[in-house]
Amino acid sequence: MIAFDEISTILLDMDGTILDKYFDDYFWEIFLPERYAEKEGLSFSEAQKILFNMYKAEEGTLNWTDIDFWSLKTGIDIFTLKKQLTHLIKPHPDAEDFLNFISSNGKKVYLVTNAHNKVMNLKLEKTGFARYFHKTFTSFDIGYPKERLEFWHKLKECIDFEPEKTVFVDDTEEILHRAKSFGIKMPILRGLSSSRSEPRKSNNFLTINSFKEIIKI
Repeated sequence: MIAFDEISTILLDMDGTILDKYFDDYFWEIFLPERYAEKEGLSFSEAQKILFNMYKAEEGTLNWTDIDFWSLKTGIDIFTLKKQLTHLIKPHPDAEDFLNFISSNGKKVYLVTNAHNKVMNLKLEKTGFARYFHKTFTSFDIGYPKERLEFWHKLKECIDFEPEKTVFVDDTEEILHRAKSFGIKMPILRGLSSSRSEPRKSNNFLTINSFKEIIKI
């Protein structure tokens, strides 16, 4: 359990951390390749291979989650396509209890995500989670993805928080390493990011599969 009396700020990732990442995995790995195959007259496996290579080339950049960029690259309206799958946007079962707990205990709670603003707003509207956050920040607001140290310095300019009194939960180890190097006291890995994936364990960070592992709810 975390001694929350020593913590003043909680930073939370969105996809894979408070929301089930199955929506994103299915969209990028299955749904978009299906539509791209239809558009280009390719087999599904050919479309997957082409798109996966495109994704890989942009990993760790703002383009990685820029739906406008991917609309131009694929010739498909990505946001319209995402809205067709809103029924798959679901929170992790423990997320709302955790958000309610920390927001009602006087903590400053911020959402920090690499997601595009339009996608973030779509998901927050679907889940009703916006009310739990003092403010939300996307990598597009900041100008850098969370994998870059510059993101954290810019975030510090935007909100008044003390890194040594901050918890940060994310489902990506590379991002946690960057937050730790910035000075975040307690970076935590969400090991179970998707309801359809196997839990992961980190050798570098405290790993949780449920928020119930760090608070009594």
